[in-house]
Amino acid sequence: MAKKKPSSVETLSPSDDANRGSTRRRRWKIALLTLFALSLLAALIARWLLRPEYLAPAILDLAGDTLGLEITATGVGEYRLRGTPQLIVRNVTAREKGSNKPVLTAERILISVPWSTLRARGRDLTATRLELDAPVFDIAAFQAWQAKRPPGETRIPTVTNGLRIVRGRVIGTDWTIEALDGEIPSLSADKPLRAQLQGRYQAATLRAPFDIALTLNKLGQASGIGVVGEIAPETAEWRLPTRIHLSGQLHTQDALRIDPLRVGASARYIAGDQSHPFALGIAGPLAFESSAVILRPAALALRGEGAIPTLDAVGGFSLAEDLQLALSGQLREWPQAWPALPPPLGQSQAPLPFALGYVGKVDLSAIATLQLERDDTRFDGRFRLFDVLAWTDAFDNSVPLPPLSGRLTTPHLEVSGAVLRGVEVEMEDPTIPTEAAIQ
Repeated sequence: MAKKKPSSVETLSPSDDANRGSTRRRRWKIALLTLFALSLLAALIARWLLRPEYLAPAILDLAGDTLGLEITATGVGEYRLRGTPQLIVRNVTAREKGSNKPVLTAERILISVPWSTLRARGRDLTATRLELDAPVFDIAAFQAWQAKRPPGETRIPTVTNGLRIVRGRVIGTDWTIEALDGEIPSLSADKPLRAQLQGRYQAATLRAPFDIALTLNKLGQASGIGVVGEIAPETAEWRLPTRIHLSGQLHTQDALRIDPLRVGASARYIAGDQSHPFALGIAGPLAFESSAVILRPAALALRGEGAIPTLDAVGGFSLAEDLQLALSGQLREWPQAWPALPPPLGQSQAPLPFALGYVGKVDLSAIATLQLERDDTRFDGRFRLFDVLAWTDAFDNSVPLPPLSGRLTTPHLEVSGAVLRGVEVEMEDPTIPTEAAIQ
């Protein structure tokens, strides 16, 4: 019968127990020291995050690196880290690196971004909310910055809870947009943009308050655009309240332009006691430059009442420091509100080809030129538009000739029953300088 082997029993000495206890104590100390270090690090990070003088430059640098701009702020306001991070900075300036001319300045900017955007460090351009108080946008500086941007598709940020602008200003060379307020409910590269805009265009003595709704099919280099709303050009002498419908294709790659552009408008010319309604249609390419707005070549259809004629024309215009206008076309008929033409001019049913030119102040107070034909009769003249309109409204036999200067030639003319042949008539208004003086 086999004998069982005695089982082995491990015997611990008092020195072994002491060694194990010492190891456990060392591990607890390491754990406590690690926890303390992590807590201290978290406290330091929290302190950094809770101090906007550190957080603000970091966010602005992140935005600037993404856009290729140098963005600074001299004042830091409120901030919030709970939930969605939010920061308010004041006296903000964004300029092209190395340039002294800002693309954008603002009294106050609120930016709210999710934590994912901060962690992405420029890879994700998503914001929750943007607000700009008194921003000033310079067209020339923007175009200079845009021209130096690397080729490729421009990255468009996403703003999920909207963008608001109050008291904004846009600066061109000889024009500005003042008191600009705008609200965009959301912004995304793959969704239509809708905006409500109010403000006032101003160039020299011309002002044009507007209140419009704008829609872009998409954001990018080419997009369908639609504008509906009210615009009311005015000077000290007249007003032109207008309901406008605009559509076209917006291009931003090389320069800001709408091509093709289609405009339909119903308007009313008001000067003193005068009030003349009309409808207007315009088509052609519209280009926005830092110093001018240009529409050329253009087709125009005017349907007027009273002293406003009905005509169709082609030509173009540019609006900068001065307004330049050149149109040629046909008057459908002589307006009944105008003084009747003497026979045989007034008896003819032929259309009246015309050429109209204007170079001068944007309030249309300068001298215009007009060439008018019917059959073998031709008129070449110079006049001030609003003086002629006022004369037309107040026409009586005591002032039979309009306030203009020019030359009329016709094969024959009937006046008070007499027939005059080979007629040449020179008209001179002393308030209108000669052509040599105009040049």
